[in-house]
This record gives sequence, structure tokens and C-alpha cells, in this order.
Amino acid sequence: MEPIFAKLAPAITLTFAIAACVPQPTSTPTPTQEPRSYPTPTPAPAPPAPVPQASFDNWMDAPQTPGDWSYIDSQTESRASYGEAANAPEFVLRCNKATRQVGLTRPGTAGSDLAMLIRTETQNRTLTATQLANSPFVGAWIPASDRLLDAMAISKGRFAVEIQGMDALYLPSWPEVTRIIEDCRS
Repeated sequence: MEPIFAKLAPAITLTFAIAACVPQPTSTPTPTQEPRSYPTPTPAPAPPAPVPQASFDNWMDAPQTPGDWSYIDSQTESRASYGEAANAPEFVLRCNKATRQVGLTRPGTAGSDLAMLIRTETQNRTLTATQLANSPFVGAWIPASDRLLDAMAISKGRFAVEIQGMDALYLPSWPEVTRIIEDCRS
């Protein structure tokens, strides 16, 4: 029996002989595939430009703020809320029955006092709005006997609330406004 190496020796020799006959390349071969391209990152879109607020020569010409009034009465407080959703009001009139004070409030935060301008057909008045304690609202309290409330209730069917840093509200003088005033005066 012959060793295996003796049988394979001619084949191994032939393999080395053939490999020696192949010429060595003189330059580096160029790849046959094109270089891989990666997508160019797209820049983030610019934030939308702020929509300019329409201006009116007379605030009474401005469109009414969308929404509706809702009224809730309890033993300690009555509340008229205005907005498109009852659980997310844009403005709230509150009657504290114990103190006979009416609160004019809006959702928001304030680190300092804010000017709150109430516009009616017969008078305009600037109140000082502050952050209400333990509440996400800013507002001002006035006595129920204040004639500004009467002006709000009968002001050609509407009144305006302007607080610095917030959009102006143009609110209808519907019966809910009068009910809050009556709740606090009775």
C-alpha cells in the first residue's frame, strides 16, 4: 500500500506549476461595482410663519371667537365657561357666592401681573390679572356690584377680553353672563 502523499504528489506539483505561470498584476484592479452612494440628509422643515392677526378699526367688527357658553351652579360657586369644548374653556366667569366677587379668568400662566383689558360698547377697563392659586388660570376678581359687569352683559351682544401675550377673545353677551352677575348679587 502506497502512502497517500505519494498518490497526491503529482497533483500538488501540477497545481503549483500552474500557479507559477499566472502573471502577477502590475496595478491594483479597479472595482467593478460603483461606489455606494448614501442619501443626502434632508434638512428639517422650517417652522411655519406665524399667521398675522387680522386687525380691525373697531373691535366690534372682529369675528366672534368660536365656541359656546355653558353654565354650572353649585352652593358655593356658579360658573359660565366659554369655548369650543366645555372641558377646555377659553374664558370663565365665576361667581364666588360667599365673597360676592366675580372672577374673569383665562387658561394660562403668569410669572407676574398681566394687563387684562375688557372692552364693551360703553366702557373699556384694564384690570390686573394674576395667576390664580393652585390653578392653570390667570384672572382678576371684581365686586359683583361693579358696573363693568353690566356693561359686559348689555354691550351690543358682545364684549372683548384682551390679555397681554394671549389672543383677544370676542365673546357674545348671552344669558349665561347675566346669570353669573345675578347669582353674585342675590
